[in-house]
Amino acid sequence: MSTARIVIVGGGFAGVECARYLERRLRPGEAEVRLVGAIGAGQLYLPLLPQVAGGVLPAQAVVVSLRRVLKRTELIPGMVVGADAARGQCVVRRPSGGEYALDYDHLVLATGSITRILHIPGLPEHGFGMKTLAEAVYLRDHVLRQLDMAAIAEDPAEQRERATFVTIGAGYAGTETMAVLARLARSAARQYYPRLDPDLVRCHLINHSDRVMPELGERLGESAKKLMAKRGIEFIPGASASEVGERTLTLTTGQVIPTRTVVWTAGVTPSPLAEHLSAETVHGRMVADADLSVPSLPGVWACGDVAAVPDVTNPGTFCAPTAQHAMRQGRHMGANLVAALRGKPRTDYRHKDLGMVVDLGGRDALARPLGIGLRGAPAQLVTRGYHLMATRTFTARARIAFNWALHAVTGDDFIRLGFGDDAPHTIGDFERSADYLSAEQVAAILGSRI
Repeated sequence: MSTARIVIVGGGFAGVECARYLERRLRPGEAEVRLVGAIGAGQLYLPLLPQVAGGVLPAQAVVVSLRRVLKRTELIPGMVVGADAARGQCVVRRPSGGEYALDYDHLVLATGSITRILHIPGLPEHGFGMKTLAEAVYLRDHVLRQLDMAAIAEDPAEQRERATFVTIGAGYAGTETMAVLARLARSAARQYYPRLDPDLVRCHLINHSDRVMPELGERLGESAKKLMAKRGIEFIPGASASEVGERTLTLTTGQVIPTRTVVWTAGVTPSPLAEHLSAETVHGRMVADADLSVPSLPGVWACGDVAAVPDVTNPGTFCAPTAQHAMRQGRHMGANLVAALRGKPRTDYRHKDLGMVVDLGGRDALARPLGIGLRGAPAQLVTRGYHLMATRTFTARARIAFNWALHAVTGDDFIRLGFGDDAPHTIGDFERSADYLSAEQVAAILGSRI
């Protein structure tokens, strides 16, 4: 039999777990596995991004080297910007520019999600996202730069604008991000800016509903509100952005907040590649069967945030786009691919949600493992233990644990790297959401290579 060609698109939880499973179970010569899309041959551990923005962890600590994890998978630099299932080819854009065709027998789509940008004036130009490592590092630099400029500003209005920080969206990412940014800004103002009154630092968390992280349940959500209030973070419910300006934020309630920092975490949307393949979608997620195959596209599979996978434990619903589902779907995808190659029956994906953990920085954390609500030190122990277990290499775990301990003992030096001082970037720039090709463009590129 000829060697099967498996192409995995995406270097996140689902894609990497699929590749790891295939490496362990495939026989020599049974299939060649290629993974496209891992930036710098690393897997970003997304749940710890807020700690990079807050200076608790350095950027390198939240990236796992795929060269340590994957030994038999070919890592291909670039980005899949289109595919043609009828031809069995995908289009890869090189980091240096230019596209080429990559043949496959099985295409695994694990491209994850990007920030959902609504049609709000000024949001694409002035909003900050929190979906990539570059965005987290850039946001930290921006916050420290605002404090630098506020400390030397003569105009009180300019000081207020620069010392006010807003996050829109009170889900997991938004709440954690606002919590760590508030600690960062207030600690820096107290310790290193004698000309800046720490009371000028204002932080706002805005949400369309009156609940914070509804996945945690009502009791833990109320605990999160109290922790936010203790840190001086004002929670504004029942509102969202109606216009984002360079120096102001206008809410749907009519309230105007003078600020130069608006972090947008009000939801995510699947990678545009799903819709560009003309497959059936649900809210942008590619519809997959319970065995993770895409019924409308032969030879195509989907898992993770990009896939709408039926939740067989709760009929009529789809699996939530969370890291724990992505990791388990990736492993299940690997098992079904092996079964497909060997002509054996495939099985449906089944997993019950194990709960949620939230690290709010310092000693503050909330967790709900197996439905048990935890706060404070026990929650922090569970939260950080989970993050260490979910990180795939001993080197990465040691680096994270060491930096947690170092930050707890020494604090932050509030060093700014200077990113974006002269050339600010938009969410679309960081997440490359405009790079994908239409079906017509894909056909033109592949047709020219016959």
